[in-house]
Amino acid sequence: MTAAHRTWGTPAMAYRTLRLLRAAAVGAATLLPAPASAQAHGGMDHGARPMQGGSAPPDARDPDAYSGGYVRNAGKYALPASQALAMSDQHRFGAVLVDRLEYVRARGHEWAAYEGEAWYGTTYDRAVIKAEGEVASGKLAESKTQLLWRHALSTFWDTELGLRFDHGHAEPNRQWLAVGFKGLAPYWFEVDATAYAGPGGRTALGLKAEYDILLTRKLYLQPSVELNLYGKRDAQRGIGSGLADGTAGLRLKYEITRQLVPYVGVEWASTFGKTADYAREAGEPRHETRFVAGMSLRF
Repeated sequence: MTAAHRTWGTPAMAYRTLRLLRAAAVGAATLLPAPASAQAHGGMDHGARPMQGGSAPPDARDPDAYSGGYVRNAGKYALPASQALAMSDQHRFGAVLVDRLEYVRARGHEWAAYEGEAWYGTTYDRAVIKAEGEVASGKLAESKTQLLWRHALSTFWDTELGLRFDHGHAEPNRQWLAVGFKGLAPYWFEVDATAYAGPGGRTALGLKAEYDILLTRKLYLQPSVELNLYGKRDAQRGIGSGLADGTAGLRLKYEITRQLVPYVGVEWASTFGKTADYAREAGEPRHETRFVAGMSLRF
């Protein structure tokens, strides 16, 4: 038997003996007083070095001494304002978006229709002009023009505030104060909702929604819905209170480029309530199917 076996016995006995010795050493350490440096720092010994924080030591170097007295965006080495670096959301941009520039045919009649907007500003705030209307026999038959201030409310939603001006051929013009929002709803629905208030207690609400159904990388279907509601009757313009009219459309679009998208489609237009009665008195149908062909443009 070797000396190691005589001293420690079996390996299991040696392991138990080492554990007992370790436990005894830890117990003894807890009974000893802490060093003075550890007591000064709440019982923690950091090698007699003071903890971080407080005033800098006398021999600390001045961080401003390395710049030679120059500061950012000032002095002879500063860039002019035209060359200063800026984040992309600080720049101003502009765009013209024509969603609909189309030929329309229904009941043997034909006319042109347009809808789009132009804006200028930053990512968060923009001045916007919205315009939509119809041109028949070389004359502007009907139009709605809005001058708005658009503010980004969140990543996908904007608020809008401004004015709307309605023009109708042989009809009185109307002015409105506009307040609304637009954006991208869950599941990629584009939504535009605006409330209007005008002189004489007139109120209105316009709702629009559309969705793109991709068939190929460039070919897609675009269903859309538009509703217009009014708070009171306007007999001079042939508008009744409540739900006045609505349009559902389906357009097949082909994206030649991002800036040029031709399409063909069909629309179903209806009037409701007192508005339908006004249309009947004027010899116009309550419901009609329209065939359209046109293009969307981006500048």
